[in-house]
Amino acid sequence: MTTLTSIPTFDAALLNKYNQPLPRYTSYPPATELTDGFRVADLEAAIAIGNYQQTPLSLYCHIPFCETACYFCGCNTIITQHHEASEPYLNALIQNIEQVATLTQGRVVNQMHWGGGTPNYLTLEQVERLWTALVQHFQFSAEAEISIEVNPRQLTRDYVLGLKQIGFNRMSFGIQDFDPQVQRAINRIQPEEMLFQGMAWMREAGFDSINVDLIYGLPYQTAATFRETIRKTIALDPDRIALFNFAYVPWLKPIQRQHIDPTQLPTPAEKLNIFHLSMDELTTHGYQFIGMDHFAKPEDELTLAQKAGQLHRNFQGYTTQPESDLLAFGMTAISMLHDVYVQNHKRLPDFYRAIAAHQLPVARGVTLSRDDILRRAVIMELMCQFELSKAVIEAKYHLSFDQDFDDYFASERQALKNLEADGLVRLTPNHIEVTPAGRLLIRNVAAVFDTYLRQPQKRQFSQSV
Repeated sequence: MTTLTSIPTFDAALLNKYNQPLPRYTSYPPATELTDGFRVADLEAAIAIGNYQQTPLSLYCHIPFCETACYFCGCNTIITQHHEASEPYLNALIQNIEQVATLTQGRVVNQMHWGGGTPNYLTLEQVERLWTALVQHFQFSAEAEISIEVNPRQLTRDYVLGLKQIGFNRMSFGIQDFDPQVQRAINRIQPEEMLFQGMAWMREAGFDSINVDLIYGLPYQTAATFRETIRKTIALDPDRIALFNFAYVPWLKPIQRQHIDPTQLPTPAEKLNIFHLSMDELTTHGYQFIGMDHFAKPEDELTLAQKAGQLHRNFQGYTTQPESDLLAFGMTAISMLHDVYVQNHKRLPDFYRAIAAHQLPVARGVTLSRDDILRRAVIMELMCQFELSKAVIEAKYHLSFDQDFDDYFASERQALKNLEADGLVRLTPNHIEVTPAGRLLIRNVAAVFDTYLRQPQKRQFSQSV
C-alpha cells in the first residue's frame, strides 16, 4: 500500500531535463516490438494455458468508423459518412468473436470495452446485435465493467438510455478543449451546451462511471484559455479525467501535416505551464492524481485500488480489475495474454480476407521471454503503485537465492542512483519508491528497466511530459 502523497510535485527544471520520447507502457514490451511472422499456434497455446489456469478475461471491440476526422487523433480509423459500411464490418467482427470464443473454455469476463473510432457510429440495433453475440459466446461476471467510448456530436437521449438498457455501465467521451477556436483548429466542433446536455443524459441513465478526455498542447491553446476548459470540466463533474499530451508527429500522421500549423502550437514553456495549472486546478478541486495523465475522484475505484496497492494497467489504461487475458476483436485490435501479444490486421481488406478464409486475422505478434515478464511486472508495479517491494518480486518470479533483485538488475543500478540524485526515486534495501517529484516522470522511471530502448532501432514515441 502506497504511503506517498497523492499530489505530485511540479518541478519545471526536472520536467524539462527528463522530457524525452518514451513508451506509455500500457504494455511491456511496447506494441512497437510486435513483428510479422508470428505463429498463430502460439496464440492458441497461450489461450489454452489461460483456460487451464482459468485466468479472467477482458474483452475489447474496435469500431473504426468516424463521420469526420479529428486532426489530433492517432487512432486507426476509417472516415466515412456512408453508414452502410458498418454492416459488413459488424458481420466480420462477430465472426472474429466466434473464432476466438471457440478457443476459450469457461472463463469469466470481468471487463469489456468498445473503442474506436466511434462506437456510437453503430445504430442501437447494431449495438444490441454485437452485444448479443458477445454474451452468447462468453460468460460475464455480474459485476463486470462494461464501458463504451462515445462521440457527443452523435448522441441523443434515446441512444444514451438505450446503451444503459442494453447493459453498458460505464461511458467515456472526448472533450479535448471547450474553446471554439481550438475546436475549429482540430475539426472537433462540439458546443459547450452539447457536452453538458450529453452528461445530463448519462447521469439520468445512471451510468456507474463517466470519464472524459482532455488534450493539452493543441493549436491556439494558452494557459488562460485552458484554465477555462479545466474549470468547465470540473463543473461537468466527471468521475475520471484523462489529460493527454498532444503528440505532434506529422511524419507519422499525414493529417497533422495537412491541417495543423505548427506555428499555432503552444511553445514548450507554455505547454508545460498549461499542464501545471491543469494539475493544480484538478487536485485543488479534489481529483486525485492516479498516474501519467489520469485523475479520479477520491471515492473512485481507481483511487481506492491504488491506495490498496491493487491498481493494474493494460492496453486500455489503468484498471481495477485483477490480472486478466485481454482478447481484442476487430481490425488493428491488440490482444494481450500472459506471454503473448498479437495485433489483428490494420487494413480492412486484409481483415476481411482472413475472416472469409476462416482464419484468425493476426498480422503481428510477440512471444514474451521470462525476462520480459519479469520486467513487465516491475514496470507495471511502478506505473500503478509508485513503489515496489523487491522481496515480493523475488518471491513471485522465483529469483534464485544466488541472484536476488539487485543482482538481476545490477545494470540498472546506476540509472536508479541518478534518478535518486535528482529526487525522482527513493531507494532502500528492499524498496523503490517514486517520490512526489518523480510521479510526473513515471515513464522515465519505468524506462530504466526497458531493455528495448537500448536497442539501436529507431522508434517513435510521444514526449514523456
